[in-house]
Amino acid sequence: MAGKRVILHLDMDAFFAAVEEMDNPALRGKPVVVGADPKGGRGRGVVSTANYEARKYGIGSAMPISEAYRRCPHAVFLPVRGSRYREVSKQIMAILREYTPLVEPLSIDEAFLDLTPTLKLHGDPVEVAREIKRRIREEVGDLTASVGIAPNKFLAKIASDLEKPDGLVVVSEDRVEEFLWPLPVGRLWGVGKKTQPLLERLGIRTIGDLARFPRDELVQRFGAWGVRLWELAHGIDDRPVVPSSPAKSISQETTFEQDVDDVELLERTLLELVDHVTREMRDTGVRGRTVTLKIRLEDFSTFTRSRTLSEATNAFAPVARVALDLFRRFDRQGQKVRLVGVGLSNLERGGRQLSLFDTDTSEERADQVVDLVRRRFGEKAIHRAAAVRRKGDKG
Repeated sequence: MAGKRVILHLDMDAFFAAVEEMDNPALRGKPVVVGADPKGGRGRGVVSTANYEARKYGIGSAMPISEAYRRCPHAVFLPVRGSRYREVSKQIMAILREYTPLVEPLSIDEAFLDLTPTLKLHGDPVEVAREIKRRIREEVGDLTASVGIAPNKFLAKIASDLEKPDGLVVVSEDRVEEFLWPLPVGRLWGVGKKTQPLLERLGIRTIGDLARFPRDELVQRFGAWGVRLWELAHGIDDRPVVPSSPAKSISQETTFEQDVDDVELLERTLLELVDHVTREMRDTGVRGRTVTLKIRLEDFSTFTRSRTLSEATNAFAPVARVALDLFRRFDRQGQKVRLVGVGLSNLERGGRQLSLFDTDTSEERADQVVDLVRRRFGEKAIHRAAAVRRKGDKG
């Protein structure tokens, strides 16, 4: 490993559901499922987050709400409140930035911190982690976080996941092999349902097995990816922590707990992401011109596809039509999908100037009505994703 670094990975536990329990303590101890437009548990949405009580029934993210209801009909089903989760996330990220300027948010509920440059100022990284966890509970609300501390990002992220919820796992530089090698090979980034059986046929079942496997043979069988597998098995990851900069784009993505091949589920998830993104843009007063689709396949290969509109928008319908078209044109070559995301870039602030031949105002007015109804009557008071999908099918 290059250099001696101290990297901390913080991952909030069942974040969306935990915020709901924080705001409504009567939910504690009950199975809670957060998803889009649940309609009493029988809707067409998908699970965004399930708390640990709900997970006992096999409920996980990206599962259809109808299936979650079948498994646990007595669970509490709640709509996604994106603006509230972003508000809480900002409080958490503000705390993290008090300990180092090198904070790299990965999503709304997790981030990497490079504590190396501030060790003399803040002292023992383990005590820093405990203090961060305590401050989140005391200053933000009754929320728990799991933390991993290690010499690099890869090891820190694995460590944070080992003792959830409310975990704290430290991997020192002199015990990387002791920590890493007994773990199942499926813990490695990029080793999914397609790659794992190939490795197991080679007798590789643990990360240690992979580390001891001849590097040249891995390269012969898997190409450049074989090199990366060998490096990860030896705990090698030199990627820097990259601090966030002023937003040049607004995006949302979902990582499925199990790789997905169901086109209807993928498109429904994509439309829900578009809904979140365009609503955030309206809330913050920005419009975007370039729509980007992000897809990560089961072998961890990641692709983006973009299209630039003739003018900037924050309306749901035009963005949904483009996102769906980009998705339908993408050739997955038979692979399942691990992650899907959508974003808008080339952002502009303020209102747009209308032309005599403007065709988008009705869609923007429709969004204004949707936003108003949701603010007044709640997130599940109105739902329009399926209708827009049918409209997009015609275009």
